[in-house]
Amino acid sequence: MTVVEENAVRDHGVGETAAAVQPADELPDVPRRIGGPTRSGVLSLTGAAASGLCTALLLFGQLAPFSGALGFMVTAYLAFLLSYAVLTGLEENGQAVRDRVMTVVLWSAATLLFVALALVVGFTAWRGREALPHANFFTQDMQAAGPLDPLTNGGIAHAMLGTLTMITIALAITVPLGLACAVYLNQIPGRFSRFVRTIVEAMTALPSIVAGLMVYATWILGLGMQKSGLAAGFAISVMMLPIVIRAADVVLRLVPGTLTEAAEALGAPRWRTVWHVVLPTARSGLATAVILGTARGIGETSPVLLTAGFTAALNADPTDGPMVSLPLAVFNFVKSPQPTMIARGFGAAAVLMALVLVLFAIARVIGGRGPGHQSKRQARRAARASRRDVERFADLHAPGLTLFDETPQDQPPAAADGDSAPQGPPAPDHESRTGGAGGNPNPAEGRVPTHEPAPDNEGSH
Repeated sequence: MTVVEENAVRDHGVGETAAAVQPADELPDVPRRIGGPTRSGVLSLTGAAASGLCTALLLFGQLAPFSGALGFMVTAYLAFLLSYAVLTGLEENGQAVRDRVMTVVLWSAATLLFVALALVVGFTAWRGREALPHANFFTQDMQAAGPLDPLTNGGIAHAMLGTLTMITIALAITVPLGLACAVYLNQIPGRFSRFVRTIVEAMTALPSIVAGLMVYATWILGLGMQKSGLAAGFAISVMMLPIVIRAADVVLRLVPGTLTEAAEALGAPRWRTVWHVVLPTARSGLATAVILGTARGIGETSPVLLTAGFTAALNADPTDGPMVSLPLAVFNFVKSPQPTMIARGFGAAAVLMALVLVLFAIARVIGGRGPGHQSKRQARRAARASRRDVERFADLHAPGLTLFDETPQDQPPAAADGDSAPQGPPAPDHESRTGGAGGNPNPAEGRVPTHEPAPDNEGSH
């Protein structure tokens, strides 16, 4: 055997061995589980939490001169994340480790925010538990009650009415102006729209005291009007307007351009496209924009103090006399050293939070669901409209409303007046074909050519 043959045999054997070993070395592609708890994941979380706690205890108690509860919690959390990354890396690759760690960070942030919100709401309701059970707290004002009076005397009816009046005036001004400005910024691009957007973004960070001073200088000092709920509504609307415009502009940008293009392709003008296509599509997001503006304006104190004044009596007229709001009442109640006044202040704060929650629920009901999602009532309304359209189309295409009155082909046309029988088709002119009188003078030209094919008589057989 030559050297070339030995090399060929050796190469052939190596190839067969590699082909035999290759399928055994390949691992099947198993998709990585993204959601849902697993046994190893739960054990890794538990072990990492224990490791982070023990590390913080060692650093703050034995190894390092650390102190403070906040530092202890931060150190324990960082040690927990490090331990969890190490334990996860024993079973997963780098991408899975990063995914698990970021998931834990996001869940931790969400939990922290929820706990903070629960603490604020719970602490306010707990401190106001002494004033909330009394019915007079919601039906009386503080005109006949003093700091030393018990909780059975006096209430916050004047502040509740003032808040509702001011926020109603502010919404009546802000909602149409804010939505109209957002539609302008979205539908009519240009230099002026960019200038308006810049001003709106700058007014978003406007301090509330500046808005109050502007209304105080123009409405009260310049025009000579008195402090009232109307002036406070103007000041609150100045604070709410940039929030509503900015949020509504962002929502309107999310409306697909194909919807507006389809409406305009059907011949709809721009205003009808905006009214019937753009605004209904973004209705849920626009409701959220109004909620954000309301939450910003309903908690303002300094503009109300400058423009509405302060009173302890109930005033239902927003154009005459001072008026107080719930945030201003909370400020005046809490700064008192008397326990009953402090309880009234926390009770008023709890009522303010409940009022914001009610307004939020009303806005969500008005806004409805997002595009593509219908409630049961909307689905029934759409079904009724579809049935009406089907009936209308059926009436338009009924046999009695045809455009042309066509006569069936199997019936002869009606005879004219005076005719006894219908006239048939005219007889063929045989003389013109055979060269008779008035026909072709050459008889041969009138005969049928002999080379024409004979008629098909297969049907007769």
